[in-house]
Amino acid sequence: MEKSARLTIPDIISRKGKEKLACLTAYTTPIAQLLDDKCDILLVGDSVGMVLHGLPTPVGVTLDMMIMHGRAVMRGSSRALVVVDLPFGSYERNPGHAFKSASRVLRETGCQAVKIEVCAGVTETVDYLTSRGIPVIAHIGLRPQAANLDGGFKAKGRTDSEWQQILNDAKAVDEAGAFAIVIEGVTCDLADEITACVNAPTIGIGASSKCDGQILVVDDMLGMFKRTPRFVRRYGEIRSLIENAADSFVRDVRSGAFPGPNEVYRLRK
Repeated sequence: MEKSARLTIPDIISRKGKEKLACLTAYTTPIAQLLDDKCDILLVGDSVGMVLHGLPTPVGVTLDMMIMHGRAVMRGSSRALVVVDLPFGSYERNPGHAFKSASRVLRETGCQAVKIEVCAGVTETVDYLTSRGIPVIAHIGLRPQAANLDGGFKAKGRTDSEWQQILNDAKAVDEAGAFAIVIEGVTCDLADEITACVNAPTIGIGASSKCDGQILVVDDMLGMFKRTPRFVRRYGEIRSLIENAADSFVRDVRSGAFPGPNEVYRLRK
């Protein structure tokens, strides 16, 4: 059967208020292959630093790391729109700095878009990138790259001042040309208000079911870690599966049951 063409930015935009967007993170070729025909967007998130590299926050992730994982995901996908995070320190200085980083990511991975967290001056950066042919997803609310400043990963929009700031950020990046907006860790009512007042599709993570789509870190969704964030629904228990398989392997090795007669090579006669 012939594979479907890769989804485009206009395809994603057209889903606003219609069929929900299903999005997951991916960092490797095998996972991308498994998710490609199921998800609308595969995000190569800077969460890779915590999920695969054991970092306490995404702050230690580099542009080279994102490009390496972006290439891996592109090798495993042909249908989903692939978006790569711009990591901490790669876009904040000025729009020109962001363009240099983003253009390198697109050129060296072949991905279709980048994602950036909202910070001071980011509206100008979104406009600068989109006007030069680089599609952007903006990330508002809880910003993982600001975990050191916030003292951890804390929900946002619970005070009037935070609510208004996040709402203003959403409107600003929408007007600047972001084709989608990730809303993370905010109150349901705030996410609903943002979804209703922006033109771009909203993608929630710890936000609201009324967002235009949802995204989760795939390893969280699969139950890879002992701790599960409140906003995650576990759809699998891969950690237990791996532990049980490893226990069985070790037991068979130590007992001499592995390898068996059918798992070794013999001289041809």
